[in-house]
Amino acid sequence: MKEKIKTLLPYIIIIIVVLFIKAFVITPIKVNGESMYPTLEEGDIMILNKTAYYFNKPKRFDIVVVNMPDEYLIKRVIGLPGEHIEYKDNILYIDEKKVDEDFEHGKTNNFNIEELGSTTIPDNCYLVLGDNRENSLDSRELGFIREEQLLGKTSLIILPFSRIGRTN
Repeated sequence: MKEKIKTLLPYIIIIIVVLFIKAFVITPIKVNGESMYPTLEEGDIMILNKTAYYFNKPKRFDIVVVNMPDEYLIKRVIGLPGEHIEYKDNILYIDEKKVDEDFEHGKTNNFNIEELGSTTIPDNCYLVLGDNRENSLDSRELGFIREEQLLGKTSLIILPFSRIGRTN
């Protein structure tokens, strides 16, 4: 019996380490839907870095995974706590200053966060949007996303092989 345990022990340790890494460090996540098109396509498999926000706060334009009651959503951080966000004529304004978005995205209809009942984004909350602005369930409908709803950051596509690489 001892001999069997000795033989199996390395495999058991490997399984425990892999499960630990998957639970707390990184895990694959699949893109469902077209809300992040053209940056991400339905079926893309990405690596979710669950440790990204243990010691750092989310940054503007990070691609994040949001934990919703029935599903995970992949979105882009647009607004940070304390900011006033507005879109006019497809241009992003943060605290009334024009900000360039250096990634492809669909047309954003005029939007002001006051439509969500606040003049600024509350503490520990974020405004997230999909890149496919005409077809995305995001903060415009869901409201502000609390920091604890952010499972982590993702920026690496691992499948399909034809799309492997970092996203912006």
